[in-house]
Amino acid sequence: MRAVVARQYGGPEVLELADVPRPGCAPGEVLVRVLAAGVNPVDAECRGGKAEEWFGAGPHTWGWDVSGVVVEVGEGVADLRPGDEVYGMPRFPALAGAYAEFVSAPAAELAAKPAGLRHVDAAALPLSGLTALQTLDRLGVGAGDRLLVNGAAGGVGHLAVQLAKARGASVVAVAREANHDFLRGLGADEVVDYTTTDVATAVGEVDAVLDCVGRDGLVELVRPGGAHARVPDAATGPTALEEAAARRGVRVVRHVVAPDGAGLVTLAGHVDRGELTVDVGSVLPLHEVAAAHKLVDEGISRGKLVLMPLD
Repeated sequence: MRAVVARQYGGPEVLELADVPRPGCAPGEVLVRVLAAGVNPVDAECRGGKAEEWFGAGPHTWGWDVSGVVVEVGEGVADLRPGDEVYGMPRFPALAGAYAEFVSAPAAELAAKPAGLRHVDAAALPLSGLTALQTLDRLGVGAGDRLLVNGAAGGVGHLAVQLAKARGASVVAVAREANHDFLRGLGADEVVDYTTTDVATAVGEVDAVLDCVGRDGLVELVRPGGAHARVPDAATGPTALEEAAARRGVRVVRHVVAPDGAGLVTLAGHVDRGELTVDVGSVLPLHEVAAAHKLVDEGISRGKLVLMPLD
């Protein structure tokens, strides 16, 4: 099968299309023909060597987000069968090898693809969607809460806005003015342009912050007893953010997303009820993976990137 292989860490140029053996299907796993593979910032960070101590020397096939069709089931798998359309983010943070024509995955870490989504859209949802969903759970956001989402037009942010609205929260979306109409269309109650407006003055006090950018000063807006989630570098230990939060009586959430079959079912339910859409910006063939990673490195502010393994 064809797969993207990185034989060393480095820039996008280290990503090469190669012929590799098709993965096997162990007990409890399924083999999926990948029809679309999402590209996330963490993919590019890993390719660049940020987690070299974790993954060790290459070669590696990066990528986690997949949507496709089951072609084989392993021993003990009862809920899936060949022909089922599935999506997911298997094995994270271990290697999954999603930039390929086939991927093996624990059946429990996949779910039925939302019926209303194309594979290209479903592949853009798992990692960002589960990050938003799991982080909102840990923040404890519910009906009546006022939530600030920083970086609201990005991959995690635009999904967090919608999921929070589905819970009955009031959402303040912080993003550039060019994205304000987009965010209003997703249900944001207030939109603030951080490039022209003092966010603290415009927003005032909130119950919680979900920060997708890394602007730790926003913790000063959280009411005592509230919570502040930092999505970037979530695995990092305590920093000055925790010190500032402690002075205000604010709880800090640093959550690294985990595979979650039940969470994928929850996301699919939101999609099927019309409560959740995913914004796909660019779709590229698998052999243009280096171009996709270059876009990620340059910092796209809106629209998920997706690779199509089949020509």
